Amino acid sequence: MHKTVREVCEKKNINANALTAELGAVLAVKADNQIDFKSWPLDLLVDYIVKTHHRYVAEKSPVLRQFLHKLCHVHGANHPELFEINRLFTACSDALEHHMEKEEMILFPYISELAGAGWRGEEAERPPFGSVDNPIRMMEHEHEAEGERFRKIAGLTDSYTPPADACGTYRVTFAMLKEFEEDLHKHIHLENNILFPGAIALENRSS
Repeated sequence: MHKTVREVCEKKNINANALTAELGAVLAVKADNQIDFKSWPLDLLVDYIVKTHHRYVAEKSPVLRQFLHKLCHVHGANHPELFEINRLFTACSDALEHHMEKEEMILFPYISELAGAGWRGEEAERPPFGSVDNPIRMMEHEHEAEGERFRKIAGLTDSYTPPADACGTYRVTFAMLKEFEEDLHKHIHLENNILFPGAIALENRSS
């Protein structure tokens, strides 16, 4: 007799929502690994990053903040590390909101303009920030800061391992934090290792 995933999880005392989140993260990684992002035009890559990774952060951050606040209220007495995890994630989500706004309002439109000018055989208009390298260095510095914040979160959560007395919300929250960090790594990889070097090279060719 075939059983559903939820039935098996209930029998094995596994949180079905957390398992689904973890499986989704694994499948997303496999799918991304099969895409040759380096072959994409830069304006298409910009659009992908905004609609995939920026949207992910915007959608998941409020949910995680709510869950972490609840965990601090319910489990904080027995797990005081939750308060520091909550503080770190709140700071990270606030910083990412401003970071993504700067990218979408300033850096990304210029990169898209560079790409468009390239295929039109035209010279892109010089930006007010001088060279694309200037905002890129700032974005990379901010990437490193958020990566460090999540390294601290991973340490405080024992690599997102829920404690023995964790409730369902506790387990789902840790699974979501793990997924958030994995998405952040993919997000930063696409920008630091593909988009930004490509933009610098394109600007150099057009100057």
